[in-house]
Amino acid sequence: MKIEVFGMGCPNCSKLEANVKKALEEAGMTADIVKVDKLDEIVARGVMGTPALAIDGEMKSSGKVLSAAQVKALLS
Repeated sequence: MKIEVFGMGCPNCSKLEANVKKALEEAGMTADIVKVDKLDEIVARGVMGTPALAIDGEMKSSGKVLSAAQVKALLS
């Protein structure tokens, strides 16, 4: 599984990344977590608001910080 966290390093982007890691740990799952922090890549993927989250190439969230529980629900 590949999880992408889109953002340019703001506190909310870092919080989303931490929540992704926590959700994976709680679910007993592993994944490749990729931080996409280059503006041209973020725009090319159609992200209109950061932080954003994609799982296996499918955009799941944009413009909000998901809790670990919300991320875990998306993983199952």
